[in-house]
Amino acid sequence: MTREAFRALVAEAIDSIPPRFSAHVRNVAIVIEDQPDDDLLDDMGIEPPDTLLGLYQGTPLPERQWTHGNDLPDRVLLFQGPIEDDAAEDGDVVGVIGETLIHELGHYFGLSEDEIMTIEERYWRGEAEPEDGPGGNER
Repeated sequence: MTREAFRALVAEAIDSIPPRFSAHVRNVAIVIEDQPDDDLLDDMGIEPPDTLLGLYQGTPLPERQWTHGNDLPDRVLLFQGPIEDDAAEDGDVVGVIGETLIHELGHYFGLSEDEIMTIEERYWRGEAEPEDGPGGNER
């Protein structure tokens, strides 16, 4: 798939994720790369055949101090090749991108892996997120 076609699917996926996540996408740079490099996989202790679909880079909201602000923007890296490979089984590239965005933005919010997994499960079942979802009382 071309990068432009993949970008269009990323935009579609952003529209499909819970609003409390998609509302914050404007605060995080979404960067598409072909594959995670070997050094990154080594740093994270990931050995083939495992790989990464995405990665959050930045300071989670709960860890920020009042002096935070002169840093580079937070980023979510999406790895197109592994996402396409993962979606090949069921043909739902938008769903895999959406779940990856939820997972990585969950790290931005400072959520635990268990909390993120619960939200991902709701996403796959098409259930609405409760009012007290990520971002607290923000609207």
